[in-house]
Amino acid sequence: MSSILYSLIAVFSLAAGALLYFLMGRRGIAMFMEYREMFTQNAQTNMADMFMFTDTTRMFYANVVAMILIPSFVWLITGDFIIALVLLGLIAALPQFVYRVARNKRLKKFQAQLPDALAMISGSLRAGASLSIAIDSMLSEMDAPISQEFELFQREQKLGSDFETAIKHMEQRVNLVDFQLVVSALRISREVGGNLTEVMDSMADTLRKKSMMEGKIQSLTAQGKMQGIVMACLPIFIGMILMFIEPDAMNKLFTTEIGWATLGVVFVMEALGFMTIKKITSIDV
Repeated sequence: MSSILYSLIAVFSLAAGALLYFLMGRRGIAMFMEYREMFTQNAQTNMADMFMFTDTTRMFYANVVAMILIPSFVWLITGDFIIALVLLGLIAALPQFVYRVARNKRLKKFQAQLPDALAMISGSLRAGASLSIAIDSMLSEMDAPISQEFELFQREQKLGSDFETAIKHMEQRVNLVDFQLVVSALRISREVGGNLTEVMDSMADTLRKKSMMEGKIQSLTAQGKMQGIVMACLPIFIGMILMFIEPDAMNKLFTTEIGWATLGVVFVMEALGFMTIKKITSIDV
């Protein structure tokens, strides 16, 4: 009787385990597919905004392979699961960081090209060309990204969109204060009238002087920014050296509660100091 009972318990346990594994497997597959869809859509949107067209599916699988192999390799080498878990989170957040850096770099280049583009448009308007012809003339002389954005702006109008809709879409893509000033000047000129050539000349001169002022401020605050970076990296560098010199003493930071609390305080103080220096050296013109 007892053997039959044990057999029934074993069968039920096996069936419950199989059912749990099946449900977890289905849920895991569903979560994987949701993450894949979110990743590919986000990557496609960000890459399209920067006029970069690549296979987002390959990017997704490359990211997944990196998330699996690199933390596993680090775990096998170091034997520390926490480091591998932190590395997994960093790799998962890496695509968004890359998108943000690439987009900011593109916007900075657009901002640097804007005064020269306005000067070219102004010169064509002074020669008697219309705004559309002046923009087309500028496109043949300027490089990306400003040529890409204005070319898309022109193409939207040729396909039937009015000026207001096309310029609004361009303003959404190029989220810069300087370009918003140019868009406002174009709108006022079309609605109220006025000498658009003088407006373009004035905007180009103003933006060029603003760029020169920003360059001077960046050069004057470069030392303070470097001090913040050195201040943030120096304790980490010293800690790595001490790990080789006194590993027994340094291991207490990672194996005891007092050590973890000390690391937490150090991290908070480092972050506050770095953010304070960054706030002081970040001067908005």
